Amino acid sequence: MKTTFLFAAAFFTLAHLQAAEKPNIILFLVDDMGVMDTSVPFLADKEGKPERHPLNNLFRTPGMERLSGLGIRMRHFYANSVCSPTRVSIMTGQSSARHRTTQWIRPEGNNAGAQGPKDWQWKGITPKHKTLAGLLKKAGYRTIHAGKAHFGPNDSYGELPENFGFDVNIGGRAIGQPGSYYGKSNFTRGKNKSRAVFGLEKYHGKDTYLTEALTIEINAEIKRSVEQKKPFFAYMSHYAVHAPFNPDPRFTANYSDKKVGKNAQAFATMIEGIDKSLNDMLDHVEKLGVAEDTLVFFLGDNGTDAPLGKTHAIACAAPLRGKKGTHYEGGMRVPFIAAWARPNKDNPLQKSLPIPAGMLSSAKGSICDLFPTILKLAGVSHDGKIDGSDFAGALSGGKRTKEFTFLMHFPHGHRSSYYTAWHQGDWKLVYHYNRPPETRHELFHLAVDRTESNNLAATEKKELRRMVKSMTAALEEADAQYPGSKKNPGKKIKPVLP
Repeated sequence: MKTTFLFAAAFFTLAHLQAAEKPNIILFLVDDMGVMDTSVPFLADKEGKPERHPLNNLFRTPGMERLSGLGIRMRHFYANSVCSPTRVSIMTGQSSARHRTTQWIRPEGNNAGAQGPKDWQWKGITPKHKTLAGLLKKAGYRTIHAGKAHFGPNDSYGELPENFGFDVNIGGRAIGQPGSYYGKSNFTRGKNKSRAVFGLEKYHGKDTYLTEALTIEINAEIKRSVEQKKPFFAYMSHYAVHAPFNPDPRFTANYSDKKVGKNAQAFATMIEGIDKSLNDMLDHVEKLGVAEDTLVFFLGDNGTDAPLGKTHAIACAAPLRGKKGTHYEGGMRVPFIAAWARPNKDNPLQKSLPIPAGMLSSAKGSICDLFPTILKLAGVSHDGKIDGSDFAGALSGGKRTKEFTFLMHFPHGHRSSYYTAWHQGDWKLVYHYNRPPETRHELFHLAVDRTESNNLAATEKKELRRMVKSMTAALEEADAQYPGSKKNPGKKIKPVLP
C-alpha cells in the first residue's frame, strides 16, 4: 500500500508539473466600469499613497479588495472610450487607428456616422487577424469565452468568438448589451429578441441574474480544463455594468439607504454582482488546486457610464473629468489589477513574473499591452504589427522597458466627436478635427493636472508642436482613417501642425 501511495503521489506531482508548464490566464473584463466605480482606491496623493474619494464609499467591492491585496493595481491604465475598439485591441494588441474598428459595432450594420469614414472596420475581427485567443489555442491552451463579445455585427466572421480562437463560447454574439439581466425574462426584453443573450436557455424562466449565470458556466468550463490537464485562457467578459440598469436582487438591501437615485442604486448592485463573480472565480481555482498557477487580469473596457445624474453631488468619475464616450480621463482610464490567484514566490511560474502584493503603481499601461505580455508569459511567439509592448517589468513593480504611449483614435460622432487622444509619458494631447485652430488642441500635463482643468495649448507652444508631430507620426504609421469635414464629409481632414 505504501508503494501504491508513493506511486500515486508521484503521478499527481508529475501531472501537476505538466499542467503547470504554462500559466492559466483569467482575463476579467467589466463593461462600462470606470476607475471610480469601486471601493478600491486607484488614485493617489502627492506622496503616491492611495487616496479615497466619495465614490469609493458608495460601492462595495470586497473581491477587488481581495485581488488588489494579492497583487498590483495601476493608477494609469487606459482603454478606448467605447467598447468594441477596446475589445479588438485586447485581441490584436493593436491601437484602434491600426485595426480600424474605431467605433462601437452596431449589430445591424455600419455605424460610421455622418462624417465618419464609411469603410472603417465595422465588421470587427476578420480572418486576417491573429488573435490572442487563436495564438493561445495553437499553443495548447483551452480557450473559454463567457459573456459579451461585440467583436463583429450579425452574420459576420467576428460575431462568434469560436471563429477566431475560442474553444468555448458562453453567451457571446454581436450584441453589446442584453435585453434584460433576468433569467425570468429569458435575458431579453418582451417580444424583442434582437438583444437576447445567446446560449443560456437553461436559465430561462429561472430566478438567476445574468452575471451569476455566466459565472456558473465559466467555472464549469475551467473545471473541465483542469480535468483535461490543459492550461486555460478564461475570458470572463461581463455584460454588466452596461445598461439596462436592472437591479441585482442579491444586493439591493446594501444600497437602499444611499442618497442616490434609483438607477444609481441599481448600478451599485450590478457592480457588487460582478465583484462577487470575481470572488467566486478566485475561490473556484483555489478549490481546484490551480490558484498558484493562475494569473488574473482585471480591467474595464472603457470609462464609467454610472447613472448618478443630478441625484449625486459629484460627477460619475470625480475627481476625473468626463465619462464613457469622451476624450477625457473619465472616459479612458479604467481600473486594472494583476495578481496571481494565490501568490507563492517559490512557484516556478511566478518566478517569471513576481508581482508585489498590495502595490498601487505609478507605472502606465494600456489594453494594447496585454497581448504581448500574456503571449510572452505563455511562451508564445507572434509576428505582425502591434502597438502594445510587454510590460511585465511594470507588473513586477518596476518600470516599463519602453516609453508609454497610447493612441485613441475616434473619427466618429459620440459624446466627444472626431478627435484623436495621444498619451506620451505624462503628456496628453487631444486633437479635434472639426474645430477652428484656436480651439483645436487640448494639451494637459497629467502628472500635475489629473482633472484636465488647465489646457496648456496656448502657453506650451513647443510642447504642443512636439506632441502634434509625434501623434501625426503614429497615425500615419498605423495608416489611420480620418473624419470628413462638416461641409464636405467626403473630404478627409488630417492633422496639421500648429
